[in-house]
Amino acid sequence: MAALPFESKPGLKSGPQPAVANPDVLRREDPRIRLAQLARLHDEAAETATFANLLGRAPQIMAVLGAGALVVAGLSFGAMPLAQTIVWLALVAAGVAALWRSYARAIEAPFEIYPLKSFAGDLSAILFYAGFAWGAGAFLALAPQANIAAAALFLGMPGAVIVYAARGKGVFFLAPVCALVMAAIVLRPLGGFAAASLALAVAGVMTGVSLWLERLSAVPALEQPAALATQ
Repeated sequence: MAALPFESKPGLKSGPQPAVANPDVLRREDPRIRLAQLARLHDEAAETATFANLLGRAPQIMAVLGAGALVVAGLSFGAMPLAQTIVWLALVAAGVAALWRSYARAIEAPFEIYPLKSFAGDLSAILFYAGFAWGAGAFLALAPQANIAAAALFLGMPGAVIVYAARGKGVFFLAPVCALVMAAIVLRPLGGFAAASLALAVAGVMTGVSLWLERLSAVPALEQPAALATQ
């Protein structure tokens, strides 16, 4: 006898079949995976905040370089040839202009990680140039009769602000400034061995503070299990 259309065939179960669990769905629902994703989001947000704070302090660096150069030029007016002072001001102004250009480009998207990273990289190079430009003032703008205190202030005044504003990147500025100031103390000379020792001590202290501030501002990454990070 022929089987009826609604009759079940042998070996098959009638009724609704149970849904097969999707491995991808189970993986997404694993709370450990969610925790690993949250940790990655935390790290990205912390990195973005660090770079954004660095961008927000860039105007302080521009202000101290511009205003400081004008103060030094005004104090040494008449004691140094005007042409030398103008050349030095132009060198410092070029560094300020480069920093302003990089700042203006990054501030258009102040919370985008890629422009912020690009600005941080540009800042290191700009500070390195600005350090050479500022340090050249020990030869071009600092009066020959400058005493030990003047040499220390010439190094320490902009250095302290830049160390605070740029954190660990302040070392890029301090290194060339210290080298040129030390060379000027020896070659001109400006105060002799005592001035050289004081300038070196000031640079050493500010370098230590710069590295310390860099460690304080760094946000430690959340620890993630290796198995979760690769999933």
